[in-house]
Amino acid sequence: MSKISIIIKREYLARVRKRSFIIMTLIAPLLLAAMFVVPVWIMTQEDTDLKKIAVIEEGTQIFNGIIPNTQYLKFEYLQNTSLDEIKNNFTDLGYYGILFISPKITYIPNAVQLISTKQPPLETTMHITNALEKEIERLKLETYNIKDLDQILKEIDTQIKLQTIKITEDGTEKETSTGIAMGIAYISGLLIYMLTFIFGAQVMRGVIEEKTSRIVEVIISSVKPFQLMMGKIIGIALVGLTQFFCWVIITFAILSVAQSILVPDMESIPQSPVPENIMSSSPVANTQPAEIQELSEVQQIFNNLGSQNWAVIIGSFIFFFLGGYLLYASLFAAIGSAVDNETDTQQFMMPITIPLLLALFVAMGAFQNPESSVAFWFSLIPLTSPVVMMARIPFGVPGWQIGISILLLILTFLGTTWMAAKIYRTGILLYGKKPTYKEMWKWLRYKI
Repeated sequence: MSKISIIIKREYLARVRKRSFIIMTLIAPLLLAAMFVVPVWIMTQEDTDLKKIAVIEEGTQIFNGIIPNTQYLKFEYLQNTSLDEIKNNFTDLGYYGILFISPKITYIPNAVQLISTKQPPLETTMHITNALEKEIERLKLETYNIKDLDQILKEIDTQIKLQTIKITEDGTEKETSTGIAMGIAYISGLLIYMLTFIFGAQVMRGVIEEKTSRIVEVIISSVKPFQLMMGKIIGIALVGLTQFFCWVIITFAILSVAQSILVPDMESIPQSPVPENIMSSSPVANTQPAEIQELSEVQQIFNNLGSQNWAVIIGSFIFFFLGGYLLYASLFAAIGSAVDNETDTQQFMMPITIPLLLALFVAMGAFQNPESSVAFWFSLIPLTSPVVMMARIPFGVPGWQIGISILLLILTFLGTTWMAAKIYRTGILLYGKKPTYKEMWKWLRYKI
């Protein structure tokens, strides 16, 4: 067995046997799956607290009774009551809040107020504003003396849910979801950023510990500095890959269980009839209960998750994680070899931290516009490409762009490893002196 292989085995086994590794391997998938499952679960939940809202309208009572009650939302329209009379004691009267409507609402949008001791939920505010908007629109249309206006408004009331279909190069059609793609892009980019930083820092700390304890002097007598550095970097990379594969398996298992619990068999659910003439004056009412519609939406989310090209996403993640980690880990190893303690690393960490942070910020912009010129160029620049490219891949990236990004990342990794090896060779046996950038530049010029 080669010396590098022995070092890799030692670094790998020493870390996978740690309790912290096992705990994080088990907990992280739960947190990752929760990022998908919890929002879906919340969608199936309703606010079951009964909210009674007092409605006070100033002037003519043109909005009396126009806001419909729901199962957990009741409106009481108070007559001959001013806002000042009830404002200070509405909670004692059993009201959740007061809805005050000014006559100016027809031309001043914010001339309506919901007063409460708590922050009202978005669902409540949307229910109120939608009802008021429809009534104001109806009142304005009435001025045109349109016959059977109420019936016409009911018939033309329409809701649209945009369905996105992606056509692959071989002509296959797949249903997609922009929200799901954004979620995967965000999690992938953030994971690469975090794992690169965490495992890279582990390399640096490991080098510093061996150097300060003088163990490295014994090791260097048996192996070359480059072998020691590469063994440590590759060993920790394998730790990261092991943890990632465990996360993928556990996460998919959790999502499968969650799907079976949250989404029942949809085939047994009766579907609403569809009119043959979509412009019919007597549209068919939606006979499906709200609960069934919500379950259909949840099923749609899981279907969109399943339609993603996970082979490409996971494969790209593995490569860009390895490429980004190897690039930055070599720099972390060089820094660790040049200093005597972790405090002294601060002056050298800035050039490494800035590109990673910049990549994370650009990735956040790539969620909104993955085809922008900023996202394109930063997905090719090796110092930022691992994070930014993973933020673009769920939206679909041409193969030639991925190929160029991979090539540049490999070339840059080879270059940084060559430079790091020169710094590591000199700095690993240097004690008691804080190096400067000028000194490290001299080390790079030494012949190995």
